[in-house]
Amino acid sequence: MLKKRFGLIDFESPVIDFNYTDYYRSEFGSGLRRAFISFEKLIPADKISDIKIFTNKLEKKLSCKGKRNINIDPGYLDMAKLVLATTKDFAHRVYLGKGIYAEVTLAFQGNTFKHRDWTYPDYRTPAYIGIFNSIRKIYANQK
Repeated sequence: MLKKRFGLIDFESPVIDFNYTDYYRSEFGSGLRRAFISFEKLIPADKISDIKIFTNKLEKKLSCKGKRNINIDPGYLDMAKLVLATTKDFAHRVYLGKGIYAEVTLAFQGNTFKHRDWTYPDYRTPAYIGIFNSIRKIYANQK
């Protein structure tokens, strides 16, 4: 469904254990796993709200008995940062409209991505940083 909407995948990470929080346990249970993908077709940054709304609808469509089977967290990456879209407001997030907020989760400094004070623990790990550095290299050749 994501490929139908966004086109060909140009990067797919290995599947990674997600054991950084119990936040999702009541909905998904234990043993969560995560993967990251990026798409060949670049999107304008101002489309991230519409994409988050689409992925929320997709999560709902794939739900069973009121519980999601998948959690999709869209974002975009450019040469300077990784931005994630969310429906949750906090002091460090900017409201984009339509119930969607944006957060600069990682910033590129020197020769790698660096976390912010508010960055979730999993996004601070060398594995995640490596993934986003790899995607950034692909992006650098596309723009």
